[in-house]
Amino acid sequence: MTEFLTALFDPDANFIRYAFLAGVIASFTFGIVGSYVVARRISYIAASIAHSVLGGIGAALYFQRTYDLPWLTPTVGALAAALLSALIIGIVSLRAKEREDTIIGAIWAGGMAVGLLFIHYTPPPAINLESYIFGNILFTSQSDIVITAILGVVVVVISLLFYNKLLAVCFDEEFARLRGVNASFYYLLLLCLIGICVVLLVQLTGIILAIALIVLPAATASRLTHRLWKVMVIAVVLSMICTTGGLMLSYTSETPTGPVVVLIAAVLYVISLPMVWLKKVTRKNH
Repeated sequence: MTEFLTALFDPDANFIRYAFLAGVIASFTFGIVGSYVVARRISYIAASIAHSVLGGIGAALYFQRTYDLPWLTPTVGALAAALLSALIIGIVSLRAKEREDTIIGAIWAGGMAVGLLFIHYTPPPAINLESYIFGNILFTSQSDIVITAILGVVVVVISLLFYNKLLAVCFDEEFARLRGVNASFYYLLLLCLIGICVVLLVQLTGIILAIALIVLPAATASRLTHRLWKVMVIAVVLSMICTTGGLMLSYTSETPTGPVVVLIAAVLYVISLPMVWLKKVTRKNH
């Protein structure tokens, strides 16, 4: 811990500070969006969107190098792919009456396949695919911090602005429709928020582990309270604990950060499991 704190305040160790700031700032997004995901029970959709971003990353890298487009970064490609996947899943399941699991599987597999093909044909130098699959928050740059903050603000503002509508869609969509709420629009909005959250996670935990940090802190928080806004607050705090603790442990033990972050989140979730049993016992005694 002392070694990590020393590095955190070392003027020459900007990468540690950038990683720390990225984790803390992004935790607001993880906690808020993750709470909606857990309440709506759509973690499988979040997983599909997470895997589909590889298509956007691969396409961005290919066109950036082939046509000299420096603005077309992997983050831009990932964001475009995530939002497109979210809209396709939502619109097809709502309008075409297609089974959600079918379109989810198609987006999941198709996105990864497209990404791998684009990466295969991307001009050299060779692309480190592992950094996108498993993530590495230590590669966070100052521009990444800015992007993380901007996307985080967008998510927080939208979540607060449409909190009641999103709450209604998560818990009782039919009732929301009867009250005149455009449930389809807010469902699509929620999926887009998930897409933004996934993009922020790719740098931290990678594509494979992204779904864990969206779901686990919120699932743990839901064991402690049933009020959605309270779940969000607790989930944000837990996300900060996971990201900061994972960064600290991985730095001192020289292990990959993403898996350590997810492992901490998983341990906290397992610890929270007896909470349900304790609540039931308490209710019976009263």
